[in-house]
Amino acid sequence: MKKNFLYSTFIDNDSVFAFIKAILGVFFAFFVVYFILLATGYKPLPVFAALFKGAFGSRRGFGETLLSTTPLLLGGLGFAVAYRCGLFNIGLEGQITMGGIAAAFFGFIIPEINPVIHVFICIIAGIVAGGIWGFIPGYLKAKFGVHEVISVIMLNHIAFKIAAYLVSMQGPMKDKLDDMPASPFISDSAKIIRIMDRTRLHWGIFLAVGVAVLIWLLLFRMRLGYKIRAVGKNPFAAEASGISIKKHIVLTLAISGALGGLAGAVEILGVHYRLFAAFSPGYGFDAIAVALLGMVNPLGIIASAFLFGILRSGSVFMQAMYGVNKDMVSVITAIIVLFMGMSVPIGIMLKNRIKRNSNGTVD
Repeated sequence: MKKNFLYSTFIDNDSVFAFIKAILGVFFAFFVVYFILLATGYKPLPVFAALFKGAFGSRRGFGETLLSTTPLLLGGLGFAVAYRCGLFNIGLEGQITMGGIAAAFFGFIIPEINPVIHVFICIIAGIVAGGIWGFIPGYLKAKFGVHEVISVIMLNHIAFKIAAYLVSMQGPMKDKLDDMPASPFISDSAKIIRIMDRTRLHWGIFLAVGVAVLIWLLLFRMRLGYKIRAVGKNPFAAEASGISIKKHIVLTLAISGALGGLAGAVEILGVHYRLFAAFSPGYGFDAIAVALLGMVNPLGIIASAFLFGILRSGSVFMQAMYGVNKDMVSVITAIIVLFMGMSVPIGIMLKNRIKRNSNGTVD
């Protein structure tokens, strides 16, 4: 049986076709925004040029791009792990918040000690806090059948309120010497070192990339990852082969939450140096788009997180140059999510259309 070269190379190859769908998603998003800008009186091409100039046109811009990439990458990995198990963790923003709270607390409560030890303690605290915030919906789903989307949404709001209370005027973590609703600054030994002059970029970007590689190994080269993916693909078949569905639901959401907690810890230790009520500008929600665009593959998520880092960093310069609200980036994000959500039926239709129009197969 001889297949058409185009079909067999680009369409019937799942990895290549997934990459094509991701590229189409980005193209479609910019295509729609192009006409939105035209309809609102802007010149799209100069606006897009300003977007990318803001992300790459200066040392500071490039540093901010990589800075935004870091939490988006960690959050995207957290969503991907849960998604591979058939779970939809939209609670990453709350898990990031809890991780930031824990890291900030241990950052200022512990006096100056060895920097390596102090940063390690704060990061572990963030991971544990986020993991607990992921464990709770996992346990509720496994024990009582509570849908994870409902429970994580509720836990998001609880996390936001906890953070707001802790740094309120009467809150236990409020800096009494400052009128701002924030915690005291963390000790210098708890700060993640910056690696590029005149930027806020820190070595957390290397940590995030390293974690992405570890998660790829976990999912595709380790027994635990195989079981997680088996539960996500077909829970009935997984259970029939002796895999505990409930155990892996709880464990997977805990791992997912731990990655969110790590993102929050890195953001506090490397950027803000203190806790604010809303220190994350929506990284946990954007992480969903990052993971979907990266086809929930850790290596693909590295690239998609970098793209979203470009959008976040460049949007500030775009707004300053042309007055286009930087929230236009949220429109791009939403369209990408919409497209990727439709990617399965679109992919099936595209495959069938190309198969019909090509030479097809010759028996």
